[in-house]
Amino acid sequence: MRATMTLSVVVLAAAGIGHTLVNSLDAGIARVDPFKDMKNRPRAGHGMNVLLVGTDGRDRITEAERRRYRLGGAPCHCTDTLMIVHISEDRRRASVVSLPRDSYADTPPHTDRITGEEHHGHPIKINAAYAEGGPQLTVRTVEHMTRVKIDHYLEVDFTSFMKTVDVLGGVKVCTDRRLTDSYTGLDLAPGTHTLRGGEALQYVRSRHADGSSDLGRMKRQQRFLAGLVDRTTSSGILLNPLKFRDVTRAVLGSVRADRGFGTDELLDLGRAMRTFSPSSSEFTTVPIGTMGYAVKGIGSTLKWDPVKSQRLFAALRDDKPLAATPRKRAAEAVRVEVAPQQIRVRVENGTPTAGLAKRVDAALAAAGFRTDGAPTTGKNTAVRRTVVSYDPRWDRSAKSLAAALPGSELRSVPGLGPVLRVTAGADFEAVRKVRADVTGQDGSAVVRGDEVRCG
Repeated sequence: MRATMTLSVVVLAAAGIGHTLVNSLDAGIARVDPFKDMKNRPRAGHGMNVLLVGTDGRDRITEAERRRYRLGGAPCHCTDTLMIVHISEDRRRASVVSLPRDSYADTPPHTDRITGEEHHGHPIKINAAYAEGGPQLTVRTVEHMTRVKIDHYLEVDFTSFMKTVDVLGGVKVCTDRRLTDSYTGLDLAPGTHTLRGGEALQYVRSRHADGSSDLGRMKRQQRFLAGLVDRTTSSGILLNPLKFRDVTRAVLGSVRADRGFGTDELLDLGRAMRTFSPSSSEFTTVPIGTMGYAVKGIGSTLKWDPVKSQRLFAALRDDKPLAATPRKRAAEAVRVEVAPQQIRVRVENGTPTAGLAKRVDAALAAAGFRTDGAPTTGKNTAVRRTVVSYDPRWDRSAKSLAAALPGSELRSVPGLGPVLRVTAGADFEAVRKVRADVTGQDGSAVVRGDEVRCG
């Protein structure tokens, strides 16, 4: 989450305004060595890979701010957000890949930074790597899982995020539905909003604003980052020395970076990125193969899809855009808010026609929906119109599923849970192709920066 702010550090601090100014800013960055004694690292690819790490540090936040923005409780000293930002070799494109905090991970052997205990590699949630071994274990775990070599490391906390958004004058976001979360205090009516620091923090932290938990939160983080890039590149900040100074001073007091990320790198990057814009940025989340993957002693995790995730990371290594060239039939697909790959479905037959549920299940699976592959026959076999039953917390998923079943009826069933139910009726003819945003190299949803801007 705080990593959404850190990309602005790369852009702003690299504006090429002057070597002396950037040198003084460079001196204000706290340094960390996440690459110390690392061996057997992945081969270097093309372009530059930055690991953006957002921690839950809140030491310098006032008590009033803690109460107002629901920041009580002790921090877990783990990563709240992990993103790999790939800057293309020609410096014309930025690709951002979110790594869910609850991702199942295997750590390399390491020394616990708190107890000094030697650990063999073992399963954890990926956000716990920071608590056990700090920045070094975090980088090692990410490289171990992705085979993407990390060139630079940037770490931020709550304080720098809020200050940066305030100095920018706020960031614009838009929503077509009310977003509320009692855990963070978020309460946004439908429409367009310019969020200041504290409100922005609520927006990117919320995990309970809809039924998609951390995956929905990452999508909001990506949208916020696109808005932040738009605000940064369209407001003249990069060309305004005074504004540049104010923003970078607000940021750098809380940023930690690797020792190799210095003045020369900032200036070189800045000169190349003067034409950077939202249309040259793209955002996605590592494809998930198993939701709710239970691990003894750890709990419920998200297990990456082994094939699709490796295709995604191969694209980063090879410096390729995440968005694949769309096929002709993709252009004919109906655009929906939630990608089929994120929607779980169970199909039942509501007619006396033998094999209908199996046919519907196969057609939905072919369209990308996550069917359970076990269609059944419903109690009522006189259903004329296909019905999509859904828990109100998954209403956006239900609308996306209904779009794939033309003429179907939406039926709200409180307490049904995350698996939507399709009762195939006598009217069923075929499943219509749907898509969310852009299809990636691995089949996952990729969002371009200019596609998520408001107005």
